[in-house]
Amino acid sequence: MKMTTNENNPETFMDDVKNLIKKKDDIEEQIKAYYDVLEDQGVGLDGPLVDAEGYPRADVNLYQIRTARHNISCLQNDHKAIMLEIEDALHRLHAREKAKRQHDQTEAFEEAMEYQDTLPPAFARVDAVTQGSPASVAGLKVGDEVIEFGSVNTGNFQNLHNIASVVQHSEGKPLRVTVVRGGQKAHVSLTPQRWSGQGLMGCKIVPMPPP
Repeated sequence: MKMTTNENNPETFMDDVKNLIKKKDDIEEQIKAYYDVLEDQGVGLDGPLVDAEGYPRADVNLYQIRTARHNISCLQNDHKAIMLEIEDALHRLHAREKAKRQHDQTEAFEEAMEYQDTLPPAFARVDAVTQGSPASVAGLKVGDEVIEFGSVNTGNFQNLHNIASVVQHSEGKPLRVTVVRGGQKAHVSLTPQRWSGQGLMGCKIVPMPPP
């Protein structure tokens, strides 16, 4: 009676579970049919098959009743067994889904960590941004960690004069600025230019503290 489920193939495993459930439904249908036979005979599962004097009753089909009762007993045992199989299969299914979710979460976390590890270390941080300034219009935000500012990058940065020089020579020209924001790389296009405030950018950039 026991059905072996294939756990290596998720689709096959689900088919096996569905087959178990169908088998259970079939058993329940058969049990109901035999109960209907007993009801038709008016004896039920435990009604007496002998008369008051101890003789077999002549008003009922004894063979049909005994067969129905025997089959109900066998089918009820089958039903208990298959219910245990279904319960066990569902537990394993839920356990596997939980393990898969944990595996997927672990993979996603490892990918995120790997991505962060590949980001170059920042050499400067945006410490302030004035509303309406070129930096504000470009989308720079306080806390952005700079890994590329025009031609200045992590490899050639020495001090803030490098950035100041690039800004002075790029007035009116868009500069590619790459920052790390919330663990993700972001690119903005900053055009240094005259505006109502001081300087050409309207933001304060400070060097990153040594690690």
